[in-house]
Amino acid sequence: MGVVDEFKQFAIKGNVIDLAVGVIIGGAFGKIVDSMVGDIIMPLVSQLFGGLDFSSYYLALAGQAPGLPLAEARKAGAVFAYGNFITVSLNFLILAFVIFMMVKQINRLKASEPPPPPAEPAPPPEDIALLREIRDALSRR
Repeated sequence: MGVVDEFKQFAIKGNVIDLAVGVIIGGAFGKIVDSMVGDIIMPLVSQLFGGLDFSSYYLALAGQAPGLPLAEARKAGAVFAYGNFITVSLNFLILAFVIFMMVKQINRLKASEPPPPPAEPAPPPEDIALLREIRDALSRR
């Protein structure tokens, strides 16, 4: 079997296709969560803390002048951008919570599906059936 045939068998398996769909949906979903955090949640949190913009908070590590915007401070040297880290961490927590809720819902839906009816047991092999007949014949004597 050639490499191309092996790759076709691998790529056609259901798990690979499910994974690809999951990655595509996850990428799009990540953008939605980024927007929700950056455009909706962080402005509200910022307003609660007196109009602070967390994403622009940093500590200058290369002697930059205080009060520079984050982008300019990065151009001038290394910065410790803890505000951006707070924003990204909040983004991750929201994404993890939403995925947790989705998995919880999927598991709940799976639990409500009735189990499939049990399959009939396979007939015993011939030698076992023959031994049972011999046992039954001996027990009748």
